[in-house]
Amino acid sequence: MSAPDESPADESPIGPLWVVTGPTAAGKTALALDLAERLGLEILSMDSMAVYRRMDVGTAKPTAAERERVPHHLVDLVDPDETFDTARWCEAAANALAEVRSRGRGALFVGGTPLYLMAFFKGMVQGPAADPDLRAALAAREAAEPGTLHAELTVKDPTAAARIHPRDERRLVRALEFLQLTGQPISSQQDHFESAEWQRPCRIVAIQRQRDDLHARVRARTEAMLDRGLLSETEAIERAGGFSRTAGAAIGYAECRDFLRGRYKDREELRNRIRRSTHRLIRRQTTWLRRLREIAWLDPAAGVDALHDALARSAPTAKEP
Repeated sequence: MSAPDESPADESPIGPLWVVTGPTAAGKTALALDLAERLGLEILSMDSMAVYRRMDVGTAKPTAAERERVPHHLVDLVDPDETFDTARWCEAAANALAEVRSRGRGALFVGGTPLYLMAFFKGMVQGPAADPDLRAALAAREAAEPGTLHAELTVKDPTAAARIHPRDERRLVRALEFLQLTGQPISSQQDHFESAEWQRPCRIVAIQRQRDDLHARVRARTEAMLDRGLLSETEAIERAGGFSRTAGAAIGYAECRDFLRGRYKDREELRNRIRRSTHRLIRRQTTWLRRLREIAWLDPAAGVDALHDALARSAPTAKEP
């Protein structure tokens, strides 16, 4: 599905749409909030896990105080047991953007989900509809012999296998489903994103930190989430209907669910598993974003003025109307 065509109204009061992205824990939120508050913009969340209600602690969702400072959109859209995909997010984002502009306000996209960024601004490849029977069969094979799906994908689509963690069952099932239903590797979607023109003009700045600094922030963030009750939040969601495959794969929640099933020896192992999963996510996010030559990179220590200047001066990703 491609992003809908838009008129010159696609230009916000500040020119092309502005996007603040970057890996998890880099410090996007604080800078984006300051910028949005200064310019009177509303934030459109570009975070694939912030869409779930009640998944608050583990997603670092904007707090009530932050939402009071700046209106936020695309947060708390569905319950954790509901299925939600990129196509639905793109539709919701288009609707939210239109609503914000109808009130004469500008929008700032903020978040670290590269697939959302690519799909909304470049257009998404139309994949096959989900096949519940095929997905159930693939999941059953993985349950019977853990690791079998990743091994199969390594043979049939090594590019995709290299990008998907062996325990990420949701993405493994989708990759093999895509391959079986279309005869094409799902990695071809990445080729589309690398070659396709930008359908919506935007200016993109990614927040980056030094590796040691980022790792220290991940440690602190993990501790804070566990101290704030990530385990009890996970238990409450399980009691209230549980997680969909997508929501249940969210970092932090996936590890807490394993801990509650007795798969880890103690909380120290739980803490370390969450940190390792977060580091892997950061590497994937950075790899995706580094492929985009249009992105300007900024150290958060430079401050909100530098962020404003970087966005204002960077070249738009597409020709402006």
